[in-house]
Amino acid sequence: MWFRTTSPSDTQAFAAALARVIRSGDTIVLTGEMGAGKTVVAQGIGAALGVSEPMTSPTFTLVNTYECRNLTVHHADLYRLDRTVEVSDLALSELAEFDGVVLIEWGEAAIGEIAEYLEVHIEVDLDDEDGSIREFSIDTVGSSWDRRREALSTFLEAWS
Repeated sequence: MWFRTTSPSDTQAFAAALARVIRSGDTIVLTGEMGAGKTVVAQGIGAALGVSEPMTSPTFTLVNTYECRNLTVHHADLYRLDRTVEVSDLALSELAEFDGVVLIEWGEAAIGEIAEYLEVHIEVDLDDEDGSIREFSIDTVGSSWDRRREALSTFLEAWS
């Protein structure tokens, strides 16, 4: 699936629409180059799920946890991790098991550790003069996410 946003606020609206299919136990892997908008997407998802405090990228703490509504949002940033064993030590897949959702920035390193996830790859449109256009490719991995592909497509149709 491929989508496009035209501004940071549009990207957050896109992320909020994406959050409509997220449920407890889910993991969302955010990939893309530095400055692509991974944190903006995480913030949009978090806000839609009920996070009321500011969400910042946990580059140095690795994982920030936010209690909201009926679930917990765990926001991870794996940028500084060098080895797969370091990712494994975080036990990210276990965080989602207890009324939680895990959002992982720089999630490429965690893909081998997670059985089911939604991968959201973000790229900056290099032809855009002001740098506000983002292009998204979304891939579902695992049967739980595969069953929600149609709902994802429907909720995100405005950005296709």
